[in-house]
Amino acid sequence: MRTLCASTLIGEFFVIGFAGLVAMQLGAASTGTVWLVSGVGMAFCVVLCGMLGRPGAVPAGWVLQAVLVAAGFVLPTMFFLGACFAGLWWASVHFGQKIDEAKARYAAEPDVA
Repeated sequence: MRTLCASTLIGEFFVIGFAGLVAMQLGAASTGTVWLVSGVGMAFCVVLCGMLGRPGAVPAGWVLQAVLVAAGFVLPTMFFLGACFAGLWWASVHFGQKIDEAKARYAAEPDVA
């Protein structure tokens, strides 16, 4: 699960950075505000990548997804991108857990040679 979720978070890192560039060009807020918010979001993505093995990381990822969707009120394209990444986050968690369960079952099987 960690690999899939980390991949999604790294993708979000770049999307947040590019959204910051767009918001700055559109004058949605002051340059300092845009980069403060974008920088915090990008840092949260990186920190969350490191926390993926710990309890609470997946719910924190859902908070990030909600914030990305809510960013659509400042930059309307983020409604779409946030929803896409929320779907990717769900898929990463859902299928990552299935992969982890399959690996655990495979590891528990005796060797037949």
